[in-house]
Amino acid sequence: MKTLRLLLGDQLNYEHSWYENTDDEVLYFMAEMKQETNYVKHHIQKVVAFFKSMRSFSSWLESENHQVVYYTLTNEKNQQDLVANLKQLINEHGIEKFEYQLPDEYRLDEQLQNFCNEIDIETEAYDTEHFLTSRTDFAEFFKGKKQMVMEYFYRDMRKKYDIMMISDKNPEGGKWNFDQSNRKKWKGSPEIPDIKRVDNSVEEILDMIQKADIETIGSIDVTDFQWPTNREDCLKILDYFCNTLLVHFGDYQDAMHTEERFLFHSRLSFAMNSKMLHPKEVIETVISYWRNHKEEIDISQVEGFVRQILGWREYMRGMYWKEMPSYKTLNTLQNTNSLPDFFWTGKTKMNCLKHAITQSLENAYAHHIQRLMITGNFALLTQMHPDEVDEWYLGIYIDAIEWVEITNTRGMSQFADGGLVATKPYVSSGSYINKMSNYCKDCVYKVSKKETEDACPFNSLYWNFLDEKREHFKDNQRMTMMMSLLNKMDKTKLEALKNRAQAVIANPDDY
Repeated sequence: MKTLRLLLGDQLNYEHSWYENTDDEVLYFMAEMKQETNYVKHHIQKVVAFFKSMRSFSSWLESENHQVVYYTLTNEKNQQDLVANLKQLINEHGIEKFEYQLPDEYRLDEQLQNFCNEIDIETEAYDTEHFLTSRTDFAEFFKGKKQMVMEYFYRDMRKKYDIMMISDKNPEGGKWNFDQSNRKKWKGSPEIPDIKRVDNSVEEILDMIQKADIETIGSIDVTDFQWPTNREDCLKILDYFCNTLLVHFGDYQDAMHTEERFLFHSRLSFAMNSKMLHPKEVIETVISYWRNHKEEIDISQVEGFVRQILGWREYMRGMYWKEMPSYKTLNTLQNTNSLPDFFWTGKTKMNCLKHAITQSLENAYAHHIQRLMITGNFALLTQMHPDEVDEWYLGIYIDAIEWVEITNTRGMSQFADGGLVATKPYVSSGSYINKMSNYCKDCVYKVSKKETEDACPFNSLYWNFLDEKREHFKDNQRMTMMMSLLNKMDKTKLEALKNRAQAVIANPDDY
C-alpha cells in the first residue's frame, strides 16, 4: 500500500521505530512552509535552526535508504500550506494511506484531524515516541485533586522510571528536591568554560529566508552559528555539559550576569524540543556521568537538572493537553496593556531588562530565571496582555514551541491561568534581581530606593501590582504575608509608590 508519512519540523526523532525498516511503498514528506514561519514573528536564528535541522534529518533519512520528498521554502511545488501540500502529494503519488506523528501544538493537531476527516483514504496517527508521558497521563494523575502541584508529579515520575531512587519510596540523597542549594549568585568564579562549538554552514538558508521576505526578529552571525542541527552535534553538546558544566550547574542555575549569557546551562532545550535528543537519554547520560564522578559532583547539581526535564518539562506538556484550547484565552488578572517597544530593541535604561532582552535578540536564548524574573516579572507588574506576552516569548526563543511556551508564560510567568500552574504570582521588587545578578550594579536606577525618580522601577511596580490586584490575592495563603505588609503600609508612602509605578506603566519606553 503506497503510504505517505508526514514529519513536522519538531519531529526529528532519529530513534523512532518508523525508521527500523525501509519500505519502497513508504514516502516521507517534510516541508519548510510560510504557514509555520508566519503564524508568529520568529527569531531569525529559530527559523534557520529548524530549517537546517530538518534538512539534516532529511539527508539522514535518505542515507538510511528511505524515500523522502523535501520541499524547501522556495521549492516551486511548495504551496506554503500543510494541507495543500499533502493533497498535492496524495494525488501526485497515488497515495493510499496517510500516516503522521501526533503534533505537539494544538493548532497542528486540529489541522491534521480535520484533514484526515476530509480525505477518502485510510489514515493513522502515531506517537512521537519522545515524551515520558502520554497526552492524558497528567490529567489522570491529577484527577480529583484540588491542585496540580508539580512536586507531586515529579516524585511520581522519579518512582515510575526509577530515577535516582534507593528504594520504591526513598530518593537518593535523602531529599526529593535540592532547590534550596540551587540559588547561588555567580560573582566571577568558578570560571565558566566557553560553549561547545559546532560547525554549521547556514548562509544558504539565511539567504533563502531573506529573499522570501519572511519577517523575523533578532540577529544572526552566519559565520558562528552555534546551535546543534543534527543528532551528532546534539550528543557532543550533551557530553560537553557532563564533562565541563554539570559540576556547577545546580549551584548557579538561577544566577544572572552581564558578562555571561549561558553560565553553566546545557543549551540542550532546542535539541530536545526538536526531538533530536530523547529526554530519557539526556537524563540517563547525566546521571551516569555523575555516578562515575561523585567525588567531584554533588547530587544537588544533578537533581536540579533532572527536575527540569523529568518534572517541569513533562508537567508543562501535560498541563497543555489537559487545558487546551481554553488555556490560550485565559486572562484571570484582566491585564490589557501592550508590550513596550524596548522588548523588540533592548533599548531601555533598566539594566536588567536591557541585558536580558538584548541577549535574547542576539542569541535567541535566555535561561529560565531571566525569562521568569526579568522580562516576565516586568510584563506582569506592568500588567501586559498575556496574548502579547505569549507572542513575544513564542517568537523570540529558539526552544519555544507552544506546548512548553504558553504554559510557562501564561501560567508560571503571567499568572493568567489563575493558579493552575503556579500557586502564587512570580513577581518581585528589585531586591531579588540584585540578589541573583550583578545587573543592578551599573544601572542608572538605584535598587535601594523606592519612590524617587532614580528608584528602581521594579520596587514601585511591585507594590502597585499587589494593590491593584488585591482582590485576586486576598484569599491566597502564599500571599498572606505580603498582603499583610501592604495593608499595614502608610497610605502616603503607598500613594507615592503608586504614582511612580503609574508613570512607568504609562510610558515604559521612557525608562
